[in-house]
Amino acid sequence: MKVLIADDEERIREVIKEYCCNEGYQVLEARNGLEVLDILATENIDFLILDIMMPQLDGFSTYKELKKKQNIPTLILSARGEECDKLLGFNLGVDDYLTKPFSPKELIARIKAITKRKHPHSNIFSFQDLVVDFQGYTVTIKEKKVKVTLKEFEILTYLIKNQNIAISREQLLSQIWGYDFFGDDRTVDTHIKMLRNNLGSYRDLIITVRGMGYKFELPKEEK
Repeated sequence: MKVLIADDEERIREVIKEYCCNEGYQVLEARNGLEVLDILATENIDFLILDIMMPQLDGFSTYKELKKKQNIPTLILSARGEECDKLLGFNLGVDDYLTKPFSPKELIARIKAITKRKHPHSNIFSFQDLVVDFQGYTVTIKEKKVKVTLKEFEILTYLIKNQNIAISREQLLSQIWGYDFFGDDRTVDTHIKMLRNNLGSYRDLIITVRGMGYKFELPKEEK
């Protein structure tokens, strides 16, 4: 998921970005409303975190402009907690309103809740040109279908859904092959090797955790 953080305070953007990256989100930043509109003109944004008090173009004006062309899930983040501001935001159509100072963990929880409401049946993972359709059992890169075996797909799905968590070979064996499987750890390593080959330039998203197993992790600068 690609998140745009719009706030003129760099420190606040840094904190939000850190927590968003930990969730595997891709993050873009804007310092004012005009930058927001410029980014939206060229990027497909899945979620917008929007401060009200920004230079050049304030949050409410920015939201009015973007609503003319797009309908992006939006959370207003502001030091202004007056009821009239909250009512104005909700009347404009924003999905949530969080007052500063705020808990980053609460912010992430609200993002997840809004996303779940907006996309209750979302079964797609996407990162740059890589798209994994969990329900359709397909992997595509640059809109071209990648040939993977069922076991490779199940491994990839399990790693993605447990993103940033180190998964042991034993855990993969029990989850993918079942408890009654009589193979050994080399089975996992062989399938990971084939999966990486099939993923091509995205092979490095599957990281080897020495002495344990594997994990799926997005590059820090690209999360």
